[in-house]
Amino acid sequence: MTDDQNQKYIYYTKMAWAIYTLVTIAIIVVLVLFVAQDNEERFFYSLMPAAAAYVFRPMNKPFSKLIFKFTGVSHPAKEE
Repeated sequence: MTDDQNQKYIYYTKMAWAIYTLVTIAIIVVLVLFVAQDNEERFFYSLMPAAAAYVFRPMNKPFSKLIFKFTGVSHPAKEE
């Protein structure tokens, strides 16, 4: 695999993580602004989606499959 492919994979991985982060932030904003009714719920809804996003973050193998599916760039092979 060429260095260009490696750089593309790194770029797409960073973009995927940025999208994942923005979706998490959007969920937090919606919950805090429109769902929460008091300060205790606002505090809970501001912390728990971020914690859940961290716990259920995608692993490398499924993430790599999705990147390959949408972009055609595969995970770089390990060089020994």
